[in-house]
Amino acid sequence: MAKSYWNTINPYPNWFKQVNRRTLRADFMAGLTGSIIVLPQGLAFAMIAGLPPVYGLYTAIIPPIIAGLFGSSLHMVSGPTTANSLVVFAALSQLAVPGTNEYVTLAFSITLFVGIIQLGFGLARLGIFVNFVSSTVITAFSTGAALLIMISQLKNISGVSIKNGLNAFEVVYVFFEKIHEFNFQVFSVAVISFCSAVALKLWKPKWPNLIGGLVMGSLCAVAFGGEKIGIRFVASIDHAIPPLSWPSFSVSEFSTLFPSAFAVAMIGLISAIAIGKNIGSQSGQRIDSNREFVGQGLSNIVGSFFSAYASSGSFTRSGVNYQAGARTPLSAVFASLILLVILLFISPLASYLPIAGMGGIILLVSINLIEVDEIKRIFRASSLEASVFVITFIATLLFSLEYAIFLGIMVSLAFFLYKVSTPHIATMAPDPTKPDNSLTYIKRKPELRECSQIKIIRLDGALFYGAVDHISDFFDQVREGKHKYCLILCEGVNFIGLSGAHWLYEEAERWKAREGGLYLSNLKMVAQDVLIHSGFKALIGENHFFIAKKDAIEYIYSLIPEEACRTCEKRVFRECRVKAEAAEL
Repeated sequence: MAKSYWNTINPYPNWFKQVNRRTLRADFMAGLTGSIIVLPQGLAFAMIAGLPPVYGLYTAIIPPIIAGLFGSSLHMVSGPTTANSLVVFAALSQLAVPGTNEYVTLAFSITLFVGIIQLGFGLARLGIFVNFVSSTVITAFSTGAALLIMISQLKNISGVSIKNGLNAFEVVYVFFEKIHEFNFQVFSVAVISFCSAVALKLWKPKWPNLIGGLVMGSLCAVAFGGEKIGIRFVASIDHAIPPLSWPSFSVSEFSTLFPSAFAVAMIGLISAIAIGKNIGSQSGQRIDSNREFVGQGLSNIVGSFFSAYASSGSFTRSGVNYQAGARTPLSAVFASLILLVILLFISPLASYLPIAGMGGIILLVSINLIEVDEIKRIFRASSLEASVFVITFIATLLFSLEYAIFLGIMVSLAFFLYKVSTPHIATMAPDPTKPDNSLTYIKRKPELRECSQIKIIRLDGALFYGAVDHISDFFDQVREGKHKYCLILCEGVNFIGLSGAHWLYEEAERWKAREGGLYLSNLKMVAQDVLIHSGFKALIGENHFFIAKKDAIEYIYSLIPEEACRTCEKRVFRECRVKAEAAEL
């Protein structure tokens, strides 16, 4: 057991073998791109959380290293996020004045508690619960989040003033309301950055195209006149490294912050897993949920002692990291170290980065995160999958990302429960074009005829308490006919619960009262456990269970009175035709 836990919390070993000179170069270039992208993001997210701007950059330095080394995703980058920032502000603004020392200390404390909760979830192997986040929910969430990111960049690429805190529809409304503020020079910088990155990717695929786009955007911004014509640049950054911090461990503070910490922890975990799976679906990597829980938990625990507030997987930074060619989690380490160097030595150069140029690069990354082929596949698959996608996608636009994921999960589970509680039930009939009494779904061949004495039903699904009513309704209609015998083909039944066993016994008694019987064939032994241990199989009768449907049909056929077959003209079974030929002779 101790070894098992150590394997869960030690740095992920498999990708170490992949590290070589080529991957180090790719990771360094991806890290360089990510460190530049996070500059304005980190400042903005910290302000959303009610903290001094520099704390957003602190959160982008330490937590990504820990999460990258202890997590399982090769490409996901952690750090400050919109969702976490909003929830932290909502939780702490009622307890202290944003921006004050007391508020900052509370932010460190809630981060520590978030990390402890997440680590506990990982060690308890609760990552299995994220398996209920279906791929359709993840695709819808990713598509909606990508669109939200694009909409959020409208003000940066157009020069139109739009205040923070608006939802996507409000941002679009305000944008068109203030369209007269549109600045073509600002827009040109964004377009040049975007197109330069695309052209460089096509011309030199191995080159860092996103950085190239930013360089071209910066040169054009300076050439156009910069701030004189309304082109904004990243604000200058103070020379600083993440100072040590000391979260509060008081019981009273823990009890006060625990509900909010639990919410932040769950939001962070679900978001991180959703982002990791989305990137993993593109890179072909399988994500270990338990390891991600541990990685996220440790990153927040360690981060709380280095002036970081609650972090999680960053959708934008992870997308940029993957698109920039990252190969291993060392890209996150490089990004953090480069960001630290920027803070220490070359922070004045950040003032040459145009906000519009960064907006153009973020637009490109967002577009690449939309999986058009997968969306088409979802809509072709089924109406239920399409419904889950549409509901999650719309919720992502209307509500915050974490609630959209929760809603998507709930809708997905609701549809799943509906499917398993309404198993497919098919009426079968012998197909004379096939040998040996082969059966065919009668809806596919309406011309097939059923035996007047034997009703043959195929059940596909679990026979448990949630499905009993649906199955009972079907059999109530079956008994309206004149059949005396019923054979249930159980190849598709993998589980029978106590309620299902009870129903089988009662249904067998109903058919016995018709002077006939209920029989089952091809029922797996694993599905018979409850039937056997509850005694219902013995009550129904061992001779009512058959391994093969051929044996079941032959046995039931032998029970049919001669006079019933003599007056029947359907002759659907091979035995019927053999008997008829013998009578004619």
